Amino acid sequence: MYSIAELNAIPVRSCNSRFDFDDNAPCPPGVSALGVQEGFSTSPPISLYGSTKLASEIMALEYAEVFGFPIWINRCGILTGAGQMGTAEQGVFSYWLHAHARKAPLRFIGYEGSGRQLRDAFHPEDLAILLEAQMEYSGRPGSRIFNVGGGRENCLSLAELTAWCNERFGAHSVTPDPAPRRFDVPWLIMDSARARQAFSWSPRKSLQQILTEIAAHAES
Repeated sequence: MYSIAELNAIPVRSCNSRFDFDDNAPCPPGVSALGVQEGFSTSPPISLYGSTKLASEIMALEYAEVFGFPIWINRCGILTGAGQMGTAEQGVFSYWLHAHARKAPLRFIGYEGSGRQLRDAFHPEDLAILLEAQMEYSGRPGSRIFNVGGGRENCLSLAELTAWCNERFGAHSVTPDPAPRRFDVPWLIMDSARARQAFSWSPRKSLQQILTEIAAHAES
């Protein structure tokens, strides 16, 4: 639900098998090497899908003000784990592992077909821990909106994810498709610092643990 134009304006450099944040270049407000913060631009275009998320946030906050009940908004990054069936709407990590395990066709789309685009991910059990903390909170929050994700410690590029899958499932070729897509971005990590400060929250499961869990599910 963040601005596609501004996400594409985040400076990145190509580092072997991934894009990484470029500390030496000017960048849009609301982002650092630690990831995208809650104050990052939500100006269009954010996609029709993103627009429905933003509209839902506004309605929820309006109801909270009018009727006086607590609202928490968690802008989640990629949630993934065993149980997902590897369909496209469930996120790239589950999709990639299931397709790789079945030797289904896979493509590196855009970015010269390199697979360097980077995402972070976290597990639903870690989100549940945050939700419980929010439901038990009795103070007056400084903010009701929180970015929640795996962060820099739990991110992989598609090329790195493919290498992981090759180790687990055996070699499987991925077709380069350099044609760009309008709503793709090369680098997206969620900065969860606000959730950490307010609720002492951080993800407990590493991305390596999550991938192993998904792989076992795909194999079974």
